[in-house]
Amino acid sequence: MKIEEIRKKTVDQLNTELENLYKESFNLRFQKSSGQLENTSRVSKVRKLIARIKTIKNEKVKEN
Repeated sequence: MKIEEIRKKTVDQLNTELENLYKESFNLRFQKSSGQLENTSRVSKVRKLIARIKTIKNEKVKEN
């Protein structure tokens, strides 16, 4: 997801997206610990995406 796409979303949509990413992050960590994770780069991509969304969400909250 690109930063432009994130900026177009509302705060509620960002909260929903964060919830989904937290679930995915949990599943990836679980797979990693059990040795079933094939795409290890996805873990860091999800973490960075969570950080981006939280940053944009905080910017939107401060504007209002």
